[in-house]
Amino acid sequence: MKKPGLSFWIILGLIGGVIAGVIAHEMIWGGYNPDNYSGYIQKAVQKLIPVQVRGFKLCSDIFLSLVKVIVAPLVFSLLLVGLVKTGNFKAMGRIGLKTMVYFTGATLIALTMGLVIVNVIKPGEKLHVTQAAETVVQPKAFEPTEFILHIFPKNIIDSMAHNDILPIIIFVLFFAAAVAAIGEKGKIVLDFFDAIAHIMLKVTGYVMFFAPLAVFGAVAAVIAVNGLGILLGYGWLVGSFFAGLAVFLFGVLPLICLFARVNFWKLLGLIREPMLIAFGTSSSEAAMPKTINALEKFGCPDRIIGFVLPLGYSFNLDGSIMYMTFATVSIAQVYGIHLSLQEQLTMMLMLLVTSKGLAGVPRASLVVIAGMLTAFGIPPEGLALIIAVDWLLDMGRSAINVAGNAVATAVVSKWEKSLGEPAEN
Repeated sequence: MKKPGLSFWIILGLIGGVIAGVIAHEMIWGGYNPDNYSGYIQKAVQKLIPVQVRGFKLCSDIFLSLVKVIVAPLVFSLLLVGLVKTGNFKAMGRIGLKTMVYFTGATLIALTMGLVIVNVIKPGEKLHVTQAAETVVQPKAFEPTEFILHIFPKNIIDSMAHNDILPIIIFVLFFAAAVAAIGEKGKIVLDFFDAIAHIMLKVTGYVMFFAPLAVFGAVAAVIAVNGLGILLGYGWLVGSFFAGLAVFLFGVLPLICLFARVNFWKLLGLIREPMLIAFGTSSSEAAMPKTINALEKFGCPDRIIGFVLPLGYSFNLDGSIMYMTFATVSIAQVYGIHLSLQEQLTMMLMLLVTSKGLAGVPRASLVVIAGMLTAFGIPPEGLALIIAVDWLLDMGRSAINVAGNAVATAVVSKWEKSLGEPAEN
């Protein structure tokens, strides 16, 4: 009898998290009446609330910390080995150009999808302004010079410590060129990092054993605080967004793969586990090591995986991009503000740029949305309406981010006629 795979345990963790979260929410909030307790017991119950939530959240926090330890050395070693073994740095320039062309096209499609869904379903009309409150998320202007300077590392150790992928890629390009230039002496360095890459992939396998527990903790912590009742008032908005994500996943991405002659359904089967990890933990980064493993099985070469996939986490977050247009127009609908076609197209072009500049910023989607609300005269306090269910929407868009970047890597591999080539040893 075949043993259950990781996907089974992740789904089990997800279900268990929902059940545990509901029970905890009812124990903490449902049966708590201050009039029934003495002052001492009141304080004890109030202290129990954060302890209960922290206990759940600790499971996911430990897992995310372990994943963050893996990401930088894994990306560094895979990209370095791929570049040096290929020895064709002109080809990497060509791959980079193709990658950015794909990312731009995919971003425009995702932005358009968000606008189409929100204009057809009009989820904002089902919400009420009375629920809005002042929000702490402040808009941040996009500074091109600041963004460009950030790409070039001042300290590679610091960049790796903070998992700043773009500076790491820039450093690896220079480092790989130097390793290739010194010939035979560089082989020692190449063998070392080749071993590091294999070791980190093995470590990834060990860390993934904790993924179901992390999903359990992340889901339980959120539901313990908010309860399932919060979904009733937001059902139409949440359902609309997830419907849009489903259309993108099962409609748009298969079409892209069809034109590129990539087997989407085989790829989807391989990335099922990283998508579930991203969904359960609300973190695309948590799924990166497992996504790399899946793409290798699909036949993508290490040099393209190590280059395209990390770039995708800064330039190709399809789910997050779709969310930005969807959320901005939804908030406008709440306040009865009509945005013309010209204004929505302008918004789309602005997001095409600003979404790249704020990649990697905590709660980046909300920061960008706050900027769009200010730019188009929409009351910024309306963002509080979205924040209430952002945790759930983030689960969906994180999973789609993983799928979008996997497809991007497979398509670029196909364009380079490298898909299905033997794995590099």
